[in-house]
Amino acid sequence: MSNHISTSNVLECSGLQKTFNGNVAVKDVGFHIDAGETYGLLGPNGAGKTTCISMICGILQRDSGDITVCGEPLDIGSVTAKSSIGFVPQDLALYPDLSARENMMFFARLYGLSKTTLRRRVDEVIELVGLTERADDQATEYSGGMKRRLNIGIGLLHEPKLLILDEPTVGVDPQSRNAILESIQRLSSEGMAVLYTTHYMEEAQRLCDRIGIIDRGELRAEGSQRELVSLVGERGKIRLESASGLESASTALRGLNGIVEAAVENEGLSLIVDDARSLLPQIIAKVAESGAVITNVAVTEPDLETVFLHLTGRALRD
Repeated sequence: MSNHISTSNVLECSGLQKTFNGNVAVKDVGFHIDAGETYGLLGPNGAGKTTCISMICGILQRDSGDITVCGEPLDIGSVTAKSSIGFVPQDLALYPDLSARENMMFFARLYGLSKTTLRRRVDEVIELVGLTERADDQATEYSGGMKRRLNIGIGLLHEPKLLILDEPTVGVDPQSRNAILESIQRLSSEGMAVLYTTHYMEEAQRLCDRIGIIDRGELRAEGSQRELVSLVGERGKIRLESASGLESASTALRGLNGIVEAAVENEGLSLIVDDARSLLPQIIAKVAESGAVITNVAVTEPDLETVFLHLTGRALRD
């Protein structure tokens, strides 16, 4: 591509705006995704996630804002930019009377894959999404989770640089959900940029390098999980257990920067700290210097649910 950027940036969008019948669905949303990065767009139903990705895919005209994919500007008619995108919609897009292999062969031809590439790529994708043993069965015989995996496979056939998945695990069994998440982790590790929308907190925590929290059409905050947690000023808790020496350990720790509170309770030492993960090695070293022998350590940190409630005033799945 003539304008291909030299950095690892795959998607760049800024100032995205969309209004339906006078109602603002998306307001001034912008973010970027690098190669090998999974970006989670996290929000409850109706928050604007699907509207955002529909604009990014070029299937919904935006009112304003800019989108580039691999350095190419994207609009409704942008063939070059769209060819770098694999889109997996929330609604299944496949032919139930065809097998997985037949579905993929059909869509591969639509993507313009050559005959020599087509069969090899279909076999690769069938294996990637875990459908090899059932590849020649009609899709109508598949479980909901298997249909979802086929849907994802179709979006991967043309080896896109950016994979966009709109709530791909809705209504699937735990085994299929795990298989889907493992596939996404593998793709990301191989350098694919992934935009992942979900209202399942645990999926965002497992998959995403960075997360944007969207609510009522606005991006309320974005960053890594730790950055988001630090935004709301939540503190972590560390509990240390030891057979003896807890009082001296407590005294030693009170002078450590970042320790908010230290209290001996129920045969353990409970600490309230500003950054549990960063401070833990220093805490353990200080306790060892005091002569106490630690038998157990438990770290409790605020999670994304805490952040989401703080920013939006409602639960993720209300």
